[in-house]
Amino acid sequence: MSARFAPVRRGHYDTIVVLFVSFLLLSNIGATKLIELNLFGGELIFDGGAILFPLTYVLGDVISEVYGFKPARKAIILGLVVSIIASAVFYLVQIAPPAADYENQAAFEAVLGFVPRIVLASVAGYVVGQLLNSWVLVKLKQKYGEKNLWVRLLGSTVVGEAADTAIFCLVAWAGVMPASTIFNLMIVGYIYKVAVEFLLLPITYWVVAWVKKNEPAYEEIQ
Repeated sequence: MSARFAPVRRGHYDTIVVLFVSFLLLSNIGATKLIELNLFGGELIFDGGAILFPLTYVLGDVISEVYGFKPARKAIILGLVVSIIASAVFYLVQIAPPAADYENQAAFEAVLGFVPRIVLASVAGYVVGQLLNSWVLVKLKQKYGEKNLWVRLLGSTVVGEAADTAIFCLVAWAGVMPASTIFNLMIVGYIYKVAVEFLLLPITYWVVAWVKKNEPAYEEIQ
C-alpha cells in the first residue's frame, strides 16, 4: 500500500494566521513590563506589548479584508486558545520546584508570574476588540465595496482599539496601579495604537494588495 499525504492548501491564510497568533503571544509577554518616557515635558506610560501588538490589528485587517469575517473569527479564536495554553504552561513552570543551582526563580515569578492576569486581560480585550474590528471592516466593505480601503482600516481600528485598550487596562491593572496611571495607560495606549495603524497604512495597503493578487481563491468585488 502506497504512502498517502494530505495536500497543503494553497493560499496565504495559514501563514498570516501563524504570524497573527505569534505577535499576540509575544505581546502578552511584553505587556508584563511598563515603559515610561519623558517627552515634551510629560510622562508617557505604556506597556511593552504596545510595541508589537498593533501589528496584530494590521494582520487582522488583512484577514478580514481578504478572507471575510468567519476566517477572521477563526484566527481570533485560535489566538485565544494559544494564549490560554501559554498562560497555563507558564503557571506550571512557575510552580514547579526549581533545581538546586537555579538562581532565577524569583525573577522568573516576578516577570512571567504575572502573565496569567495579563493573558486574561489580553484575551478579554483582544477578543472583543478584534471581533469588533473585523465586523466593522467587513460591514464597511459590504456597503461600499473595494474602494476607500483606508476608511475601512482606520474606522475598524478606531472602534476595535477603543474596546481593546479600555478592557485590557482595567482587567490588567485595576487594584494594582493608581486610577490616574490606568487612565494614562488607556489614553496613551489608544492614541499610540491608532497612530501606528495610521502610519502603517502604506504597508497595510501593500500587504493587502499583494495577498489579493497572490491568493488563488480571492475574487475581487466589482
